[in-house]
Amino acid sequence: MNDTTPPKLKWLDTVSSFLDNKFRIPGTETRFGLDFIVGLIPGAGDMISFGVSSVLVLTMARYGASGRVIIQMLWNIFLDTIVGAIPILGDIFDLYYKANRRNFDLLRDHYEEGAYSGSGKWVVVFVLFILIAMFIGLIWLVAKLVAFSWANFAALIG
Repeated sequence: MNDTTPPKLKWLDTVSSFLDNKFRIPGTETRFGLDFIVGLIPGAGDMISFGVSSVLVLTMARYGASGRVIIQMLWNIFLDTIVGAIPILGDIFDLYYKANRRNFDLLRDHYEEGAYSGSGKWVVVFVLFILIAMFIGLIWLVAKLVAFSWANFAALIG
């Protein structure tokens, strides 16, 4: 945890670290968390990871992140989800990108600048709408990847 983290955000810091930096690959400086581990489950892992990241962004929006910061957070989740859905390449990307940590750092920096505005219900509703749209897109993408994989697998054995 960062010593400059405002007290009311400490639990977000802890959760973000657990999701992205909790464990270390022995003999390296490479760190990973629960987000990477869950992401290894094809399809379902990406949806679970997206759901947890979404809850964090909604919470951060509730704590007063500006529209600009929320757009950056949504971009981080979008990139993490879309690239993360690609087998193998996505898992390697997830190991290094750490969207939850990036999002927390954005919020902490926003707080340090004194730019937060407190809770804004309209922002939370807007973010929820965007996240639902992204989730629907994720379901579509996973379905397409499963169909593509199944077709190629069937062609190999048949």
